[in-house]
Amino acid sequence: MPTLLVTMGDPAGIGIEITLLAWLKRNHNSLPAFLLVGDPELIKQRAREIEAQVSLQVITDINQYKEDQDHLTILDPKTGTTAAEKTIAAIDLSVDLCLQGSADAVITNPIQKKRLYDAGFKFPGHTEYLAHLTGAPEAAAVMMFASPELMTVPATIHIPLNEVPKALTKDHLSHVIRTTHQDLQNRFGIANPSIVVAGLNPHAGEAGSMGHEEVDVITPVINDMKASGMAVSGPYPADSLFHERMRKSYDAAICMYHDQALIPIKTIDFDRGVNVTLGLAIIRTSPDHGTAEDIAGLGIANPESLIEAIRLASEMSLKTRKGA
Repeated sequence: MPTLLVTMGDPAGIGIEITLLAWLKRNHNSLPAFLLVGDPELIKQRAREIEAQVSLQVITDINQYKEDQDHLTILDPKTGTTAAEKTIAAIDLSVDLCLQGSADAVITNPIQKKRLYDAGFKFPGHTEYLAHLTGAPEAAAVMMFASPELMTVPATIHIPLNEVPKALTKDHLSHVIRTTHQDLQNRFGIANPSIVVAGLNPHAGEAGSMGHEEVDVITPVINDMKASGMAVSGPYPADSLFHERMRKSYDAAICMYHDQALIPIKTIDFDRGVNVTLGLAIIRTSPDHGTAEDIAGLGIANPESLIEAIRLASEMSLKTRKGA
């Protein structure tokens, strides 16, 4: 089975907690074994706080790991003094082990960016930092949101709406579609992916009467993708792209901005959405939610998104091996 590494995330958030809860539900959910990467004392403290009856064992070297369904194994990076440093150390070690081939995938728990920024963290978020660690340009990484019902890819992410048209260049949109197509083949085992593309404007621009992005940028890119042999179609009005019958006709939808991609996923399956980073040398998934510090330590956090992230990382690892 794949060797899966789950980072602890920000210790003030729910990352450690949902990992412990996911472990307790592993048999019910038929989850593969996984390691929790992080500071053992912080993990044990949270286990005590939520009264999680989890048997823990600590290792300091991945070569010490033996799959054990009776104990949750903690891999201790043994670096960092502050919470922020320990959060980053867990990510660094997990990525390094995946690059070495000692692990198959990393599942990252949420981080609190402001706390990391205050400690000198120089990256906008997880995705950009993972691109840096794997030697990829920041622009190479593409964000996907996946659930059993739908996969969406936002072409632009954390920028104001009024900046989206400027960011939607032909080169950028082409890269997003090509990366999505490649990873659907290599990571998801879909031989000939069907990809649909949403329009930016209402009614997909109505032939240029409600905006020109579809005519000037999106349609030419789609035509180029078709010419290269990809099953790409659109642009479609976003308001009719996500109903049940339409969803059955494609593998992934390319969306033009953050909320256009996130609203359908969170409406259809709020608890089980997974954040997947495409275009990296490693497999990375993450629960599709934040640190939720307001409920951390209460034992009420829902681990379903993390459970799905672990399951999807395992499936992607096996399909990647098969296709290699």
